[in-house]
Amino acid sequence: MKITDDFLYKTIKDAKNIAIVGASTNPERPSNGIMKFLQKNGYRCFPVNPNENEILGEKAYKSLSDIPEHIDIVDIFRKSEAVPPIVEEAVAINAGFIWLQEHVYSEEARKIAENNNIPIVMDLCIFKEIQRLNVLN
Repeated sequence: MKITDDFLYKTIKDAKNIAIVGASTNPERPSNGIMKFLQKNGYRCFPVNPNENEILGEKAYKSLSDIPEHIDIVDIFRKSEAVPPIVEEAVAINAGFIWLQEHVYSEEARKIAENNNIPIVMDLCIFKEIQRLNVLN
């Protein structure tokens, strides 16, 4: 599936629940800053990190399957080689969209998502795309 700017804009604009896989309590980490930005702009964030109990005031989940809400976007901040099983789990919970952050790329993950008709982008920063596409105005 070809992901157009219009499709990305609509996906981000319509999203309500975003899982942040690899979310961190460390304010120096990109996942922390982006989660904070998303929260500030009205998105409900579900941090996924098995080593944390709470991140930025939200309960942290051990895995995607532990989240009790439907997830519109799974935003993944993990090393590329760790991504395929996360995408399999995103498929299992019927996530709406899979987003691999900058420098995260996996052909195997792309195939898993596409074979299950879930749109996926790789090596893109959701914050930069929100700015570029002017989603918040």
